[in-house]
Amino acid sequence: MWKCLNCGRKFENTEQHHFCSEPPKTIEAYIAAQTEDIQLRLLEVYAAIKVALPDATEKISWQMPTFWKGQNLIHFAAFKKHIGLYPGGEATTALAEKLTDYKTSKGGIQLPNNKPLPLDLITEIALWCGRNNAK
Repeated sequence: MWKCLNCGRKFENTEQHHFCSEPPKTIEAYIAAQTEDIQLRLLEVYAAIKVALPDATEKISWQMPTFWKGQNLIHFAAFKKHIGLYPGGEATTALAEKLTDYKTSKGGIQLPNNKPLPLDLITEIALWCGRNNAK
């Protein structure tokens, strides 16, 4: 069990990512709450997804920036060592051959903060989500 020194909340994982205060209500507020170097990376991810999914509604869901159209299409989030991209399990399975350079889990992709962002791949994943995840 880990306890945040700032807010006192307890978490199962050491140094678990969380918001000590009220969670952000918009994607812009989420990005603004991050460190400057991570803000730049998040803005690139945000722009790539926004171009790919111009008709999707933007919101915060599960405390992450989310693009929604009838249901959640894709999420992204900042972590200490990576940007998490969450297109869902079907996407990571369908695009597995293109994700071999990244750590993945069912529905999640870790984009390391010490490597350039694969913006073309992010766009392709977002387009896949727009075609396959929308209701």
